[in-house]
Amino acid sequence: MCGMTGWMSFARNLSNQHKIAQAMTDTLTSRGPDAEGVWLDDHIALGHRRLSVIDLEGGAQPMTVSDASGPRAVISYTGEVYNYRELRDELMELGYSFNTKSDTEVVLTAYLAWGDSFAERLNGIYAFAIWDVKLQELLLVRDRMGVKPLYYYPLDDEILFASEPKAILAHPDVEAVVDVEGLQEIFSIVKTPGHAIFQGMFELKPGTILRCGRTGTSEHRYWSLEAKEHTDDLPNTIGNIRDLMVDIVDHQVVADVPLGTLLSGGLDSSAITVLAANALKEKGATDPFLAFSIDFDGYEEQFSSNVQWEDPDTPFAVEVAKQVNAEHINVMLNNDDIMDSKTRRATLKAQDLPISTGDMEYSLYLLCKSVKDQVTVALSGEGSDELFGGYTWFHDPEAVALDSFPWHHPFEKAGGIGALQSLGLWDSLNLGSYIESRYQEAVEEMPRLEGESDAETRMRQINYLNLTRWENFLLDRSDRISGAAGLEIRVPFTDHRLVEYVFNTPWAMKSYDGREKSLLREAMRGLVPDSVLDRKKSPYPSTQDQGYELALRERVKSILTPDSPVLKLIPRSHIQKMLDAPQGAYSVGGPWSARAVLERLVEFGTWVREYDVTVDLGDNAPLRKAS
Repeated sequence: MCGMTGWMSFARNLSNQHKIAQAMTDTLTSRGPDAEGVWLDDHIALGHRRLSVIDLEGGAQPMTVSDASGPRAVISYTGEVYNYRELRDELMELGYSFNTKSDTEVVLTAYLAWGDSFAERLNGIYAFAIWDVKLQELLLVRDRMGVKPLYYYPLDDEILFASEPKAILAHPDVEAVVDVEGLQEIFSIVKTPGHAIFQGMFELKPGTILRCGRTGTSEHRYWSLEAKEHTDDLPNTIGNIRDLMVDIVDHQVVADVPLGTLLSGGLDSSAITVLAANALKEKGATDPFLAFSIDFDGYEEQFSSNVQWEDPDTPFAVEVAKQVNAEHINVMLNNDDIMDSKTRRATLKAQDLPISTGDMEYSLYLLCKSVKDQVTVALSGEGSDELFGGYTWFHDPEAVALDSFPWHHPFEKAGGIGALQSLGLWDSLNLGSYIESRYQEAVEEMPRLEGESDAETRMRQINYLNLTRWENFLLDRSDRISGAAGLEIRVPFTDHRLVEYVFNTPWAMKSYDGREKSLLREAMRGLVPDSVLDRKKSPYPSTQDQGYELALRERVKSILTPDSPVLKLIPRSHIQKMLDAPQGAYSVGGPWSARAVLERLVEFGTWVREYDVTVDLGDNAPLRKAS
């Protein structure tokens, strides 16, 4: 996990700017509760908050590598590089020596040894800044799939950067301004790579290096998805996926702190839990292995199947945990937990933006807090659905044929788009056109394979959209919320070797038995219980208690004050119309529902006030937080 931030300037001397650098660093305390550090020089300020995971004694940051003349390079680093031991051995053969056992020192030394090409050698989840003292240049680097966030804010002859926007916003030269395009991004369920919502701020795209120096900035993409011919037959493909998964998880269970898994009882998390338990056993681990689930009071009794959820999770999670002798810990929540003001404020602060998927984000925060009480690292099944085709929209002909992002089809069916239209936001923000332009942008950048059929090309498109847009949204949510709890979440399904291999596997093979995630299902045969393998995909759980809807309605009513920021965007009568809908109209949870739209309205008002946001509507008068 960890948090990093910094400030490069050739316009002023930063060696005496400790107070500002410290203020930026302090905003990331939750991401790194174990230690902190600030490093200053004439033109650079680096800050770091540490969550100690590898080499607890020797991994302090910012970390420097020096030669006879003094510091040669300095790094502020977040995340994990899983192949650091192999890289360390290779570097030692080249004559380099090490003072610590940390992956941080390996990354910094790899830069000195191999220059910019060093990033291509890293396997992991990371975002970091390296200041080259000799060249007086800054490198910002982000992992291939964008698991770890990294934002930057360019100014004249200066650049600010951080793991999260809140650190950049702590700088006195930055104001929290959001224009119409930022609002479009918030309300359209589109995660555009590089877009940071706040005006003037950018997100470094996955697989990218940004080099900053006296002559300006340059951006280099060191990795992106490529279309390649898949030559393996079905049995070999299944075997290769299994071998890759075993190797990936074996590398990711390495930690000097307690480690567990997030176990929902679905295929993805069950596979990770079984593989992790096996890997730890082979490494001689003797401590109890912990697997964490989430549930809601009365969930099984009140459960009713729908297009998203067919059955409750808990019985399947219990079965998996029992098979691998893991200690299963079920975190129980109720409506009061999710509606708690402190929880909602902490979740908003974690993301720096209004929540997007309803009660799921609050429950995820509470889950992460409970997990952190017992472990520091947890492996998650995030990323599997986007890769192997687990979502309903991969298999729904209407969603496949939709000339837009496929996840907008269930959003429309569940009333989400209708709610935006009823509120007037769909038209006032021109969301339809925005979504269309972002969709065309994504399709045009997708790699193509010559000779591929139209049907296969379309499924490759859907796979690409999920891997580069929808997954980035979910990974960001997971990282930011777990970071707020001081928990590191690792995501084996985002390993670039697996992603490259499965992305280029034909859809006919991915769905060879007519089901979702066919390849993963068969690759895990004999490891994961058959009951889980044969179960229909079930999303992250959402409360089905109608009492939550009633509580949410009351929360919406509470924001309809004369100075409410929401009323600057939406007429009171439009909101009242939604509130007048009969009880139960918004009882189905999830990111697709009208209920999620109501959640976003409540959070939008809180966000504008808490972050002192100026919403610039262009020709209209700007909306400003009431003082």
